[in-house]
Amino acid sequence: MSGGAGRTAGRRGTASESTAHLPDEQRRALRSAVRLEWFSIGYTCVALLVVGVVAGQSQAMRAAWIEDALTLLPPIAFLIAVRISRTAATARFPYGRHRAIDVAHVVAATALLVMGLILFGESALALINLEKPPIGVTVLFGHAIWAGWLMVAAMAFTGVVPVILGRMKLRLARRLHDKVLYADADMNKADWSTALGTSVGVLGVGVGLWWADAAAAIVVAVSIIGDGVRNLRTGIRDLMDTRAGTLEGEPNPVLGDLDATAAALPWVGRAAARVREEGHVLHVEMFVVPGPGHAPTVAELEDARTRLRGVDWRVHDVVVVPVRELPAQLAGG
Repeated sequence: MSGGAGRTAGRRGTASESTAHLPDEQRRALRSAVRLEWFSIGYTCVALLVVGVVAGQSQAMRAAWIEDALTLLPPIAFLIAVRISRTAATARFPYGRHRAIDVAHVVAATALLVMGLILFGESALALINLEKPPIGVTVLFGHAIWAGWLMVAAMAFTGVVPVILGRMKLRLARRLHDKVLYADADMNKADWSTALGTSVGVLGVGVGLWWADAAAAIVVAVSIIGDGVRNLRTGIRDLMDTRAGTLEGEPNPVLGDLDATAAALPWVGRAAARVREEGHVLHVEMFVVPGPGHAPTVAELEDARTRLRGVDWRVHDVVVVPVRELPAQLAGG
């Protein structure tokens, strides 16, 4: 019975085991990020209801509603990926499931790109067909009001709060080095441009510029496509084990610190790390050329591994490999 229970636990793992490598600051940041994403989902649902009620026949408002709906993807992907990535390593998943973060990034980016292309096609077709959106008058509290003003008010509501949320998420994304959260923050911060463009399109229709509505929808669609392409490119590179970098795509200084730490060991002649990014953490293969005539002991290799894991909290899994020569792709890095 106990053996079966042990095997079951080994297969499933636990959240506490897989997050044990996180420092207290990152654990707090992760909890804050989860709460913030749940709040974002709740706020977005309210925003969708508001925009849907006032959208009418406006193509720009429809585009804004679709973009708001798409902003649900990154938070949902983040929450699912975090839950999966917390599962401890098993015999079937010896590296753990940290890559769930990268998979979620690609899924969300693909959905963004597809919906952006569909929206662009529909908006361009509306412009070509000279479709003139009717924006009529509605009665509110016994007063007749042009529906366009309600649309502009809805855009103001959906354009301000996401910018604040985006800045909060950006700080947490940098602490966690979470690309899904970073992409979500980037989209939130850009929501003001969608709200502004949509408002301009609606007001343009109000002054007789019938094409302004479809043109604004095209601008929104291009923004969605840009988000999708940028995030899809980054996500695919991560899954293809590109060299680990920063959230902004710059060289990661941790890689240099790893090489310097290994090279500083008294028995090491030369050293170079091959580092792959797996969600929040880094998997490090450190190739070391021992000094002349020295054969490293198990104790020395264990000490090197411990020192390398102390370089940065993201360094999660380290393998130290003694070699006669550094791999060609690393020797000149």
